[in-house]
Amino acid sequence: MGFFSKLFGTKEKESLNEGLEKTKEGFFAKITKAIAGKSTIDDEVLDNLEEALVMADVGVDTTLAIVEKIQARVAKDKYVGAAELNKLLQEEMKSLLVDAPEDSYKNFGLPALSTPYVLLVVGVNGVGKTTTIGKLAHNFKAQGKKVVLGAADTFRAAAVDQLTIWSQRVDVPIVKRDMGADPSAVAYDAVQSAIAQKADIVIIDTAGRLHNKAHLMEELSKIRRVIKKLVPDAPHEVLLVLDGSTGQNALQQAKQFTAATEVTSLAITKLDGTAKGGIVLAIAHQQKIPVKYVGVGEKIGDLLVFDKQEFVDSLFSLK
Repeated sequence: MGFFSKLFGTKEKESLNEGLEKTKEGFFAKITKAIAGKSTIDDEVLDNLEEALVMADVGVDTTLAIVEKIQARVAKDKYVGAAELNKLLQEEMKSLLVDAPEDSYKNFGLPALSTPYVLLVVGVNGVGKTTTIGKLAHNFKAQGKKVVLGAADTFRAAAVDQLTIWSQRVDVPIVKRDMGADPSAVAYDAVQSAIAQKADIVIIDTAGRLHNKAHLMEELSKIRRVIKKLVPDAPHEVLLVLDGSTGQNALQQAKQFTAATEVTSLAITKLDGTAKGGIVLAIAHQQKIPVKYVGVGEKIGDLLVFDKQEFVDSLFSLK
C-alpha cells in the first residue's frame, strides 16, 4: 500500500501533504544545500551531508552508517556525480529500514492464525499511545474485523477514561476495571472477552512508565503469562508507540523499552508538523525493529500503514 494511497479522494490528503512538507523541508533542504554547485562527491560534500543528516535528527550512528556506505560507493565507482547523491541516499535509507515479517497488515489485515490476535501496546504517557489504539481499532473495524479493547493502564484514571471515549467513538467494546486494579487481570479479562465474542483482535493498553524499568518488565511479563493461559502463542505483537516530534528522545525511549521487554513493531506518531522525520530512520536502524504505522495528523483516519519505499520516495519528492 502506498504511503498516501488510503488518502486519495479525501479532504485529508491536502492537509497531510502539507504537514509532511515540513518533514521534507527540514530533512532535505540542508542536504540540497550541501551539494549545491558541486559536480562530484568530494570530502566537503560528505562533511556537509553528515552535518545535514545529524541536524535532521537521523542521529550520529545512523548518519555515519549512511555516509560510510556512500564513501565506499564513491571509492569503488571512482566517479559519482553529486546529481546521483539523492539516488544513493534513497537506496541506503531504504536498506536501513527493517521489513515487517507479515504482509497482511498492509491493509490493516491480520496474519492467518487462531483468533483472537493479541496486540499489546506500550509507550510512555504523552506519545499518543491511547490515540493510536483508537485509530488502530477504527482501521481494523473498517476492514471488517471485530475488535475488543483492554484498558490495562490502570495506574492513571485518565488513561482508562481516554480509551473508553475512543471505544465509544469507534463503537467497539472495551474491558476495564477501576483505577489501581491489577493490569494483568484486566488483560486476562480482555482476552477472555475477545474469545467469548469471537473477536478477530484484542488491543491491550499498558502502563506508560519508564522510571522503574524493573517494575515495567515485571508487569509486562505478568501480562504475558496470564494471557498465555488463554491463548498459548500470545501476545502475537508488542507495538511500541513513539512521538516522532521529540527526535532523539524518542530514540532513547525505544532503547529503554526494548531493554525492558520484547518489542516487535513500532508506531511513530506526530510526524505532521515536525522537521524531525529523520528519527524514523535512526530508530528503525538502531533498534532493528520494523516501523508498521505512522501518525500524520489528529483525525481518526490519520494513522497510515508504513511503507519504506513510499516513505523514502515521499521524502525525496520535495518540489
